[in-house]
Amino acid sequence: MAQKQPLIIKDKTQMRNWSRSMRSQSKLIAFVPTMGYLHQGHLSLITEAHKHANVVAVSIYVNPGQFSPNEDLSTYPSDFEGDVQKLLSVPGGVDVVFNPKDLYDYGESKGGEGGGGGDGVVSCVEKSGLGHESWIRVEKLEKGLCGRSRPVFFRGVATVVAKLFNIVEPDVAVFGKKDYQQWRVIQRMVRDLDFSIKVIGCEITRENDGLAMSSRNVHLSCEEREKALSINKSLTRAKSAAEDGQVQCEKLRNLVIQCIADAGGRIDYAEIVDQQSLEKVELIKSPVVFCVAAFFGKVRLIDNMEINL
Repeated sequence: MAQKQPLIIKDKTQMRNWSRSMRSQSKLIAFVPTMGYLHQGHLSLITEAHKHANVVAVSIYVNPGQFSPNEDLSTYPSDFEGDVQKLLSVPGGVDVVFNPKDLYDYGESKGGEGGGGGDGVVSCVEKSGLGHESWIRVEKLEKGLCGRSRPVFFRGVATVVAKLFNIVEPDVAVFGKKDYQQWRVIQRMVRDLDFSIKVIGCEITRENDGLAMSSRNVHLSCEEREKALSINKSLTRAKSAAEDGQVQCEKLRNLVIQCIADAGGRIDYAEIVDQQSLEKVELIKSPVVFCVAAFFGKVRLIDNMEINL
């Protein structure tokens, strides 16, 4: 039986009105925020969302607030029509797709570059001069891992997710754990700002050969993609070594760094951190997550593996 076509909404007020109409019918709303160019990992989040609600909303919006001007916003892959077709393949489908044009344009463009925050951080939003001034910072969790090399990223993520939460007004929001730090940042923001939303993290979806699914994989050459398998292979080896008694993090880090470097990758970071605080640990005594970011060619990939001893 053919899936129903989702309702496509581009206007913030219409999206909010739809959600309130659902709530007036006592329906629980699950929300899956995405930047589009959907793959099986995204679709698995929607499958999970169906377990927790009566209706499912998906957003497709490439957020300029999490990109600095020298990052790959302009080349981020996009295929909206293809995404809608993929959503039809999910059992139960989705009820609504929120696809706003610009969540930062208030019709007050100053026609020039806006200022950054007090710390000098500037994103593509400030660069556009649209006048957006308010940002959410999850101050401790955003600092390490991806936050070191991408200083605008997590304030941009937290801000746009808060905006989407205020527009969609979901009961449940589902995120993938491939972006582990992002998932924890959103959890902490929801707790600290008293959003009445349950945040669910889903396990990483991988290709058959172990590569973590990512919209950026499309930019890998065949050779780079083969080399990128070293990330998951080395993380699996490190987890196995930890389970066999090697709990010194420096030795596990060296194992992963060497494996990725031998494959031709360039390490951004390889850190073993506490699963909740994301603080670095030296000896594994409690649940940790091994997080890696590495470049293959010009493509930056992230992956992680939880270690629960």
